[in-house]
Amino acid sequence: MLPKFLAVGGAACLLAAACASLTPYGPSPAAVVAAAESAPAYAANGDMLAPANYREWIYLSSGIGMSYSPQPAGMTMFDNVFVNPEAYRSFVATGAWPDKTVMVLELREAMSKGSVNQHGHFQGASVMGIEVHVKDVARYPGGWAFFNFDSPAANGKVFAPTAPCYSCHQQHGAVDTTFVQFYPTLLPIARDKKTLSDAFIEEEAAQAGASK
Repeated sequence: MLPKFLAVGGAACLLAAACASLTPYGPSPAAVVAAAESAPAYAANGDMLAPANYREWIYLSSGIGMSYSPQPAGMTMFDNVFVNPEAYRSFVATGAWPDKTVMVLELREAMSKGSVNQHGHFQGASVMGIEVHVKDVARYPGGWAFFNFDSPAANGKVFAPTAPCYSCHQQHGAVDTTFVQFYPTLLPIARDKKTLSDAFIEEEAAQAGASK
């Protein structure tokens, strides 16, 4: 997104850290037609069409101020994660993501002053960024690809396979290179179905040992 899956040391990384110096999306003069279905769809040049009505998909979780680097993000953001319904139903049944899974990360500014609110944070109305993590085995060598959208109405640009987000997700993703560890309704399913990655299991055990 205006990088956020991105912003791990300035590189793109889906479903995660927070960005600094973001401004809300403005109107896009080059708006394109969004994908009609929840399956991924692409323009002739390989760009991804914007997922239509993703807020009507399955909501997985929200994070606030998350960062994968030791330094906090420069701007406190909410990240909301949605997945297409077909992929969600398959995960619930199997503990694994099917081909054509589409995960949308939506960024919104964390607000603290407004109306009657005196403490804590609520989400701002403006969308600050959108990133997509898509599974398309026939299209991408590693099965998955990350896209950044410059506006909700514009096509998404794919990140190069050398971008750090790919290796980060491969090394730390709980299930099939995705951060299921941050999705409280799905992590128990993955444990029950025994689909957690070996790398995540080892990392979790190491963290548990260090906390004793």
